[in-house]
Amino acid sequence: MKIKNLISCALCGLTLFACSPSGGGKDAEMDCFITDLMERMTLREKLGQLNLPSGGDLVTGSVMNGELSDMIRKQEIGGFFNVKGIQKINALQHLAVEESRLKIPLLVGADVIHGYETIFPIPLALSCSWDTLAVERMARISAIEASADGINWTFSPMVDICRDARWGRIAEGSGEDPYLGSLMAKAYVRGYQGNNMQGNDEILACVKHFALYGASESGRDYNVVDMSRLRMYNEYLAPYKAAVDAGVGSVMSSFNIVDGIPATANKWLLTDLLRDEWGFGGLLVTDYNSIAEMSSHGVTPLKEASIRALQAGTDMDMVSCGFLNTLEESLKEGKVTEEQINAACRRVLEAKYKLGLFSDPYKYCDTLRTREKLYTAEHRSSARTIATETFVLLKNDRHLLPLDIKGKIALIGSMADARNNMCGMWSMTCTPSRHGTLLEGIRSAAGDKAEILYAKGSNIYYAAETEKAATGIRPLERGDNRQLLDEALRIAARADVIVAALGECAEMSGESVSRTNLEIPDAQQDLLKALVKTGKPVVLLLFTGRPLVLNWEATNVHSILNVWFGGSETGDAVADVLFGKVAPSGKLTTTFPRSVGQLPLFYNHLNTGRPDPDNRIFNRYASNYLDESNEPLYPFGYGLSYTDFVYSDLQISSETLPKNGELTVSVTVTNKGNYDGYETVQLYLRDIYAEIARPVKELKGFERIFLKSGESRDIKFVITENDLKFYNSGLEYIYEPGEFDVMVGSNSRDVQTKRFKVE
Repeated sequence: MKIKNLISCALCGLTLFACSPSGGGKDAEMDCFITDLMERMTLREKLGQLNLPSGGDLVTGSVMNGELSDMIRKQEIGGFFNVKGIQKINALQHLAVEESRLKIPLLVGADVIHGYETIFPIPLALSCSWDTLAVERMARISAIEASADGINWTFSPMVDICRDARWGRIAEGSGEDPYLGSLMAKAYVRGYQGNNMQGNDEILACVKHFALYGASESGRDYNVVDMSRLRMYNEYLAPYKAAVDAGVGSVMSSFNIVDGIPATANKWLLTDLLRDEWGFGGLLVTDYNSIAEMSSHGVTPLKEASIRALQAGTDMDMVSCGFLNTLEESLKEGKVTEEQINAACRRVLEAKYKLGLFSDPYKYCDTLRTREKLYTAEHRSSARTIATETFVLLKNDRHLLPLDIKGKIALIGSMADARNNMCGMWSMTCTPSRHGTLLEGIRSAAGDKAEILYAKGSNIYYAAETEKAATGIRPLERGDNRQLLDEALRIAARADVIVAALGECAEMSGESVSRTNLEIPDAQQDLLKALVKTGKPVVLLLFTGRPLVLNWEATNVHSILNVWFGGSETGDAVADVLFGKVAPSGKLTTTFPRSVGQLPLFYNHLNTGRPDPDNRIFNRYASNYLDESNEPLYPFGYGLSYTDFVYSDLQISSETLPKNGELTVSVTVTNKGNYDGYETVQLYLRDIYAEIARPVKELKGFERIFLKSGESRDIKFVITENDLKFYNSGLEYIYEPGEFDVMVGSNSRDVQTKRFKVE
């Protein structure tokens, strides 16, 4: 064995010598190190590297139980997650590198989704900024804070395309569009991993859920997915591939089935596509207990599931312990090979090597950084600024917003003083007691210039049990339904204007929170109707993690500002926009339906052979509804401002795009309102005729611009053949000559159009 090791390292040395001038010897150096290490590992130790248990301690409590400690000493754990606190993580890492035979360090994972201690808006809200630099900044700050508290691996970004608002995890992604979703995926990866994870504030990203999780049937979480390969390639896979192209270090497989096979055991998905076609060479981890859950899918029990997962390309088993406890026997039975186990083990060790854990196991255990880098004034300022970019102004009759800071303003609603609900889902690593409420933010902004009155007004739901399920880990104090409403109306009667903070509570969207009714909950809806009935001007501050059905609100409420869940700085950020310090600039990245019956609903749909000729009336023998329009309430890309942006003079440089050439599209945008502000100019394309049916329009470019009041700017986009490509029936990525429409406007509905030909 010793001679073999010497020969191996000698060969590695020759490789390093040959590649060293360009720095290309790093991979060879890593290969040599890991080869040497693995030759000293027992089979049990190799299987241990494939084992990822939960520490069970995300928020409080002790993780130093005897079983976990003993497993670490035996090197039966490759890493863990759900542990918070630098001291605890340091102690666990100490066990691994000081009290084990081979001293292999641990990966430490966490769901750092939209911040760590400083919490930013939920990912769906972040996408509505259309600001990839802001998203990258968010991820960078998240990595700085998480790494300062011992975390070196985040289970983010989630890049699942979702077109069905019933699915709660729509809140965790970037909406319905693959082009925008791809740009956001790259921004997250750049922010988390930084300069190839060389610094102690750069961590391993994990793109999820691979694949198609956002297309679960009926919008029900953990449900099955069934779609054609053609649809996968053209509509759903792009953001995952973008993350891989950006160098993401790890991928998490999804809960759902793909082609009838659970994703965790789908060889075509994990090996043929991800590794062979896309070239992904990093770590592939399962989602929580998904190997064991193959039994519930009706596919196979744990032992066989572990075999199939390993053979499919899975490297690390989260929670189920199937790899650790069954693969040794399966190897003896000849059902798996040592080469397959070694390949998975190598990829786990490579991830640790790339993080620098072998050279410094305590790289992420600097307690000084913990004191200096968590929840800083700089980070909070960034969170506040970014939050203002995500709010979407849906309606603003008679320019009610921004409000003047004067008189008496009534702030009413269940979200008005809900400190523990401002951050939204997947924010369990923060300390809510340090965060301000909406009420505090508005009172601080108003100072002594206006009197801010407050009443809770209603519970989330009338029914206590329904509210208990909805609020989850972030309960709200309940009151008597009648008394709450009476108090709200007394407060409203004294006010000049009413601001209603209503909608979902934080845990009504996210994982395992699917809904069939997407209206504002009953108690809050009745409150809002009573407030409107007073005749006072009413502003609805809409808290939500998904599109809601807002037909009554859109007709009867004066102004609607969708603030999503804005993070730890929500109160101040909302006040900044409410009072006009910042003009709203967010644009929807997911379509708002008129009815749940329209779902799934998305702008880039295919046409039918019988399209609806008039969405205002029912047309028999056309593709429409008897009782509702096909059209959404608010389309993809929609969002108002306090100012008015006018589009004019759409021009194309030529009526023909030559082969290997370019075509320039230009439009003039003018700020004709009284406020300075940001506008996101959007470009869409439509392929008129193709071998397969193509979408009615597809986002292919956008530019976020700032215009002062009265300012005009000519915005230019360059179209090339790459913008026209799609996967044809043979899954070839091509474009076809012919006619195309180019559309430019403020959203997917309100556009100007020109036609050109492609040679």
